[in-house]
Parts: sequence; C-alpha cells; structure tokens
Amino acid sequence: MSGRECPFCQEEIGADTPAAAEVLDQELLLLVLANNPWWRPENGLCRGCADAFALARKEARAHHPGFARGGVPILPTPVRLGAPERYTGRGVTLAFLDSGFYAHPDLVQPRDRILRYVDLTHPGARRSRLEHPDESSWHGMMTSVVACGNGALSAGLYRGLASEANLVLVKVGTARRIRHDDIRRGIEWVIRHRSRYGIRILNISCGGDFEASYLEDGLSQAAEKASRAGILVVAGAGNAGHQPGHPVVPPASAPSVLTVGGLDDKNRLHAAGYDMYHSSFGPTVDGLQKPEVIAPGIFVAAPILPGTPTAAQAALLARLASASDDDLHDLLDAATGVDADLDAARHLEPPLVRQLVAAKVRDHNVISGAYKHVDGTSFAAPIVSSLAAVLLEVTPDLSPAEAKLTVIRSAHRMPHVDTDRQGWGVVRAPRAIEEAKRLRHARDPKRSGAP
Repeated sequence: MSGRECPFCQEEIGADTPAAAEVLDQELLLLVLANNPWWRPENGLCRGCADAFALARKEARAHHPGFARGGVPILPTPVRLGAPERYTGRGVTLAFLDSGFYAHPDLVQPRDRILRYVDLTHPGARRSRLEHPDESSWHGMMTSVVACGNGALSAGLYRGLASEANLVLVKVGTARRIRHDDIRRGIEWVIRHRSRYGIRILNISCGGDFEASYLEDGLSQAAEKASRAGILVVAGAGNAGHQPGHPVVPPASAPSVLTVGGLDDKNRLHAAGYDMYHSSFGPTVDGLQKPEVIAPGIFVAAPILPGTPTAAQAALLARLASASDDDLHDLLDAATGVDADLDAARHLEPPLVRQLVAAKVRDHNVISGAYKHVDGTSFAAPIVSSLAAVLLEVTPDLSPAEAKLTVIRSAHRMPHVDTDRQGWGVVRAPRAIEEAKRLRHARDPKRSGAP
C-alpha cells in the first residue's frame, strides 16, 4: 500500500501502517467485500479497517441467532464506531435530561447503575416511578440505554460505549411537551448536584421552544454555566435539516455545548458510502458553527419499553420469525389479541404468514423482542456522550473544553458534504481515545505505558 490514505476508508494513515488484506481469511474478506463491492483486495486496507471487520465478525458469531433472524442485522454502536471493548466508561457519571425514564434491565442488571432519579415536574416523585412505564418513559429510556446500556436483554450485543458508567436521570417534561424553561431548570439541578454524584457529562436530547442568542437566553446561559462548572454538555442538533432555515435551538446553539448532528451510515462499515441524516445545522443566530460533529442518527438499536403493547407485538414477531412452519399457527393461536393483522392471518398458509411477519418486522423497525431501531439526533447525541465517558475513563482530568476538542480533532469530514451540515465530521472512537491518551501522557510521562 503506497501513500498515506487507506484505499478502503479513505482516511489518513501512518506511512508504516501495514496492508492488512493479505492477512484476512476468506470469511473476513467476504465480509469486507459485502460492505464495499468496489474495493479490491490487492489495494489493501488499513489495520483499523481490518480490526473493525474482525470485531463485527466476532459479534456476529457470538450472537448468531439474533443476526440470522430477520435478514440484515442492525450493527451495534461499538462495532459501528470501532470502539475498543476494554473501555466502558467505568467510574464516570452521566446525567440525562428528558421527558421521562424507565429502569431498563440494560441499566440495572446485574448492577443498578442509576444513582439518582428526579422528576422536576413532580418533585415528590420517588425512584419507584422508574419501575412503572408510561408513554413519557419511552424517549429517555432509549437515550440513556443507547449511551449506557449493557445489552442485558441481548446477551451483551446491543450495548452502549459507556456500558459500565453510572447515570443520573432528570425528568423535565412529558411525551407531549418539554418546555424551554424546564430544560433550564434541569441543567441548574444538575449543576447543584454535580459534586454529590460526580456528574461529568450532561446529555440533552431535547430542545427549547425557539431560537435565541446565548447572550440573552437563560437556557443557553445555564448550559454555559454547566460547562464552567466542569460538566461537558452534549446536545442533539435537532431534526429540521430539511426545513427552511434548519434552525438549531438552545441549548444546542450555546457556544460551549458539543452539538451533534446525524450521520446516515447505511448500517454498514464503509465510510465512502456514508451520507447525512436530515439534522439541523447552523449558523446559529449568533453566527456559530453547529453541529460540531455527527454520529449515527439512523438505524440505531434502542430498547422497546417493557410491559407495553409494542413490546408484546415485537416479542410475538420475533418468535414467529424464528419459528418452524409447524409451530406458526400454534404461536398465533396462543397470542390472540396482540396484533389484529396477525389474528386475521391465523388461517393463512405458512409462506403467506411469513410474508406478513417480515413486512411487520420491517415496518415497525423490529430487531428482536426487546429492541427496535430508531432515528434522530436524540440518539446521535448519547452516542457522543458515551464516547466522551470513555475519554474521561482514559484521561479522568480532561476539562469539558478538552474533551470537546478531543472529539472534534479526531473527527473525519465527509468530502461530499458541506461543512455547515457536518461540522468537523464523523466521530471516530479509536482516534479520540488515542488523542486522550496523548494528552494523559503529556501531563504524566510516567504513565505512558498505561492502557
């Protein structure tokens, strides 16, 4: 391989990086070609690409039934970002502001990592509320699990990067409405309780009611105050990139906030085919570049809220998808009332039942009985928050500004997308981790050999 650019991912590499194509076995080579049929093995690929595909194969082998069911699988976030398994956000606490939450098994089994739950809409609410799901529980449950879930309901497959981090959950609204000023109150609560719970990162997957200058807006000023207090604030840019003006609203428009747009990676490991999700972008009313980075904003695996009709339907679809022809009708008879379309199909021949099941799995974004795939910068933001938690695990004394800059410096711009839409580009976990290690070594050379 000549030059300093990988023929597969088109990213810069060191001059001494080996061509890895010749060391790939046949099965791994076919996996690489499936993701990019235009690539030629004789051109080689960088070690990072080879390692990413090896990790994807390892996950597929470890979770073969889940991958085999329902056709093309949804890739787990660590695989998509090429994140090393050794870092899981240990010792780091993230706070989440959202419409509601649920004590999902991916967060509380085998160890309950939720340090505190508070409901600012009902100050007297107790932690036990987390065990009783309602419609407002969905969004915050998904954002917190995308970042910090350990994949308990998927045998570890659909885990977040910060799968061992601790959480503080702050409810600031409902599924129907989250008010501008309530987000501000949520940030101020986090600032007041930062020391008690060791909060280092605040994920905000909701936005205010209007565009505003950070010089005058109380919500934006609260986000700036959080940054000065030692908290990295990460916010989704919003999903209005297809609308006139594509506005970025507070707190995502505040200067110190690490604002995240959406990447459409097509659910595959080939950077050259990536495109943008329809996320909001600047300049803001203050003329600031937003977002700073982008992360997967579609085909993101997220949990289904247990105990809901959606969960019952997904579980039935998963059972039907993997059942034999002989068992199909018995399963349908035993699940009468779960899904009207399936009830009506009980007397159809197995091939027609399977067609209906496949269509419903696709239309409802079902991955399994416990997970579905979702989209929006609400989920791109927690992916970046979880990466930031990993960076703080690697180098605990990073300031919010340093952590933000580390994520930005390690990102990679897509050459066919305007800078306004993608900022500094796609987040890259391995490069960000190496940059954090470099900063740690610069401060303490004696620890240069530490992992």
